Amino acid sequence: MIVASIDIGSNTVLLLVAEVNLVKKELKTIANYYRVPRVSKGLKPGSKIPEIKINELMKVLNEYKKVCNDSSAEKVIVNATNAFRIASNSDDITTRIRNELGWEVKVINGDTEARLSFLGSVFPIPDGQHKTVIDIGGGSTEIIYGNSDKIDFKKSFQTGVVSLTEKILQQKPVSQQNFAKAENEVKQIFGDDLTNIPDGTETVAVAGTPTTLSCIKQNIELYDEAKVDDSILTYDEIYEITKEISLLSPSEVAQRYGQVVEGREDILLAGCVILLGAMEKLGIDKIKVSSKGLRYGIIIDYMLNNN
Repeated sequence: MIVASIDIGSNTVLLLVAEVNLVKKELKTIANYYRVPRVSKGLKPGSKIPEIKINELMKVLNEYKKVCNDSSAEKVIVNATNAFRIASNSDDITTRIRNELGWEVKVINGDTEARLSFLGSVFPIPDGQHKTVIDIGGGSTEIIYGNSDKIDFKKSFQTGVVSLTEKILQQKPVSQQNFAKAENEVKQIFGDDLTNIPDGTETVAVAGTPTTLSCIKQNIELYDEAKVDDSILTYDEIYEITKEISLLSPSEVAQRYGQVVEGREDILLAGCVILLGAMEKLGIDKIKVSSKGLRYGIIIDYMLNNN
C-alpha cells in the first residue's frame, strides 16, 4: 500500500510518500518533498501563529494534497510538533486543515517526537546495538538513546534553529559576544541530562542542520540524498564550517553554498551551535548523518503496528 507522512515542523513541512509492505515490514521511498513556511517565526509560548503563516502552511498542504492524490496514497498521516505545541491557536489551525483537506492532524508531544525520530533514523537497528539520535528542529531538539528493544533515554529540549536565532543570533554577522552567549545558552539547556548516555556511543544526526553541513563539506550545491545519507561529519569539520558561517550575512551564506542552504541561510549557524553543544555533552567527535528522521518514523510506527 502507499502511505504518506507529513511532518509539520517549526521551520519546515516535509512529505514522504512510501510503498509499505505490512506483512514483510518493509518501506520503499517513492518521493520526498521539502518546503519552508517557517510557521514558528516570532512565535512565543502561548502566542498565535499569525494568519500570514497559516496561509503559507495551507498553500504547502494543498500542494501536498495533490501529490498524495496523484500518488494514490491510501493513508495520509499528519503530525505537528513544537510550534503547534506552544501556539494558542493550534486547535483552530488543525480544525481548518480537517475541514479544508480532510486530514486529522496529531500534535505530538516531545517524547513521542523523540521516539519516532529515533525509529525513523535507525530502523532497522541490529539487535542489542545502542545508538544515540540528535534531531535538531526549528523550536526544539530531541536527543534519544536506545536499541532495537527499548529506548533508555529520550528528552525534548526547548531550543531549536529558529528559536535560538530569534533569541540571540538574529544580527548577522554574529558578534563574538552573542556567539559565546548562544554557546552558553545551549550548554545550560542540555545541562547534565546527557550524562545518562555513555560517552562515545554511535550517534546519528537528522534534520536540516546535519544534512546541510554534509552538503557543504562535500561541496554539493544541489541536494543529493544518496551522497548525504550515512555520510560522516567530525566535530572539527563542523567547528570549521561554524566559524566560517559566523562571519557571513545570510545573503553571503546563500551565495557561497548555493541551493542546499535555501530556507536555512539565516538559521544554519544556530543549528551548528546546537549540534556542537550536543556533541560536547555526549563526548563524541563524529556523527553519522541521516536524511530520514520523524517522517520516516511515523510510517515505520504505522507499519509495525498494522498487519
